[in-house]
Amino acid sequence: MKRSFGIFICTILSFTFAIAQTNQTKSGLSFIGVGDMMLGTHFPSTQYLPPNNDPWPLLKEVQPVFAEADIVFGNLEGAFLDEGAVFKRCKDTTKCYAFKTPTSFAPTLKKVGFNLLNLANNHIRDFGPAGLRKTTAILDSLEIPFAGLESKPTDILEFENYKIGLCGFAPNTGTVQIGDIDNAVRIVKELKEKCDYVVVSFHGGAEGKDHQHVTRQTEIFYGENRGNVYEFAHAMIEAGADIVFGHGPHVPRSIEIYKDRFIAYSLGNFCTYSRFNLSGANALTPVIQIWTETDGSFVRGKIHSFHQIKGAGTFPDPSKQVLHKIKDLTRIDFPELKDRLVIDGDGDFYMPFEKPIKSMGISSPKATTISAQTLKPIS
Repeated sequence: MKRSFGIFICTILSFTFAIAQTNQTKSGLSFIGVGDMMLGTHFPSTQYLPPNNDPWPLLKEVQPVFAEADIVFGNLEGAFLDEGAVFKRCKDTTKCYAFKTPTSFAPTLKKVGFNLLNLANNHIRDFGPAGLRKTTAILDSLEIPFAGLESKPTDILEFENYKIGLCGFAPNTGTVQIGDIDNAVRIVKELKEKCDYVVVSFHGGAEGKDHQHVTRQTEIFYGENRGNVYEFAHAMIEAGADIVFGHGPHVPRSIEIYKDRFIAYSLGNFCTYSRFNLSGANALTPVIQIWTETDGSFVRGKIHSFHQIKGAGTFPDPSKQVLHKIKDLTRIDFPELKDRLVIDGDGDFYMPFEKPIKSMGISSPKATTISAQTLKPIS
């Protein structure tokens, strides 16, 4: 009987905290982050383009979720280019993973809702200076801010009365280096002086199903130093970042709340029509939404569960596999967040005992706050 009552009370408290925190988000912005995007490539063959050369069916299922957020971020893999020779070294061009997406596909990113893009990754220079010039020119014409290149390390989006700064980092040529943490700290500090919010993007960490955990160590993959993403993300928060969106491993990784700021260590693949492995965890597609206060601090979040169906696009996943995956990885990788970070069965996550929560009238009418000091988790 005592156990049943305890479970009941814990459920009511969680419900109360969720409602209370929802009502605290009205003053700040909400952000959505997704991982790698490549909407189809006509290199090495047009067979790798979606039917009717139309990328919209790949993305249309996610648009209603994107519409719920103020800011939508993603990582653009590859170049927008119609004609041009491959720049990436390939022993066999028929097996070369170099991505050249038709320029006519680019407006789809604007249509679905993206207003921040990262270009710091290993595919943005697949078609050399020509591909890079065309891609940046198109994004400029669409008025989608982007960052992460040596030639453009940062950008700023003006949204309503806010300035949102973006910077991107990767271990690849022509990008702002993830391994140079001192330089990254300098960039973030300077951006914070100009902006209300700072979003940091990184393309780092080893790839694939064998590298789903945050090791807190430097990760070497194919002989390349992919950075210590744990050390990097923490340094970015300490420098003034409000949100850190990671990608690169092609699989989801854990999430963390550090110093009241949100970190996603890998957002996996989001919409990769062809030439990408979509088996197992590689097909799991988190669409993570974060609500903030006006100072950028974390209020609550939600993991919207999607998955990719090869040859079809990105679709909601009723089985919520990516939610269960991220929940398990976070429990294992960040045991210090046990009993602090709550991730429920609907994908909502919050930290109910970290700071006072405004009463919603469920407790005594005289009570004005629920304090972390007066309530403890029920074991």
